[in-house]
Amino acid sequence: MAGLYLHIPFCTQKCNYCDFFSAPPTENQLENWHLLLQRNLQLIASQQTPVIETIFFGGGTPSLLSPAQISSVLSCCRKLFSFDHNVEISLEANPSSLTASCLEGYLTAGINRLSLGIQSFDDRTLQLLGRKHTADLAKQTFTLARNIGFSNISVDLIFALPGQATADLEQDVKQLLDLSPDHVGIYGLSIEAETPLEKMVKAGQISEVDEEIYAKSYLLLNRLLTDAGYEHYEISNFARPGSRCLHNQAYWQRKTCLAAGAGAHGFDARAYGKRTAITTNLKRYQQQLNARQNPAELLEEFDLRQAMGETLYLALRTSDGINRAAFNQKFGVSLEEAFPQALDHLRSHLQQKDDRYFFTVESWLLYDHLISHFL
Repeated sequence: MAGLYLHIPFCTQKCNYCDFFSAPPTENQLENWHLLLQRNLQLIASQQTPVIETIFFGGGTPSLLSPAQISSVLSCCRKLFSFDHNVEISLEANPSSLTASCLEGYLTAGINRLSLGIQSFDDRTLQLLGRKHTADLAKQTFTLARNIGFSNISVDLIFALPGQATADLEQDVKQLLDLSPDHVGIYGLSIEAETPLEKMVKAGQISEVDEEIYAKSYLLLNRLLTDAGYEHYEISNFARPGSRCLHNQAYWQRKTCLAAGAGAHGFDARAYGKRTAITTNLKRYQQQLNARQNPAELLEEFDLRQAMGETLYLALRTSDGINRAAFNQKFGVSLEEAFPQALDHLRSHLQQKDDRYFFTVESWLLYDHLISHFL
């Protein structure tokens, strides 16, 4: 069983906070991208054909592809791979790029999970972030998608925004809960190098939120969303019962994820695991596919020690934590034998229930520091 990630690296306008790889598409690029993805998929299938249990169209802005193009890619996937009968097929989408006919087309094509990049329900904040939609449009798009038949919708929300008061965040959450999404992703704003927001910080126009406000905002979100019936199942993710994102969950469980599209990253779980990356150079990507060369290049190959460490710290991102018996069975050594000093350092943060270790929500705020003991 494996996941499949399909990258669409195009945005008509880059958001002010984004430092991810994306580019404004030419008309020709948009017309042909689904064909390049299919060539890429054919090369992947010539090497391995696991049963696919999740597919994720990410970007960029995947909703720039038409329903017909998405349908064409999924038809190609079905010809090349077997699908699990409960396959989860997600599409990231911006409210500004969706219409009723598009949503109907995506649903007919096979998309059964929609991830909406709403980010905020405040128009001034959306303008600061460089988003193209308004709060009203975001709500209308969500309601439209629900009425058309999408029963699994995720919404992204950004917090720790410059000048965001507690009341502002509470209002954002109230409007989010009024929509009743099935899944919520929360992301603390990070001022990245060479972005418009960094320039605004340097010019003194805005100030980055300090760690104390960040922590209070994070814990407030945890309280408001869990009180509303959401499970805080991963550092940045909440879900209604039965609505966890299976694709992302597979990343944290170190399952195989095939990847296609310029800028995509994949993971092969065989042996101790290896990670691959596809070039972000669009011209080179097309040339490789034209020459029938697999564009995926080895990024990292794990040895036993690295595989054990990554298995442990990725599991600690989740509320499920790490199962001690499963770890022992997989690697032939207990957690305590593999990481005696690290576990001793983290004793005040690690919780234990039955046969698993896990972090509390408060410890998740220190996650990057705490996992350094396993690196």
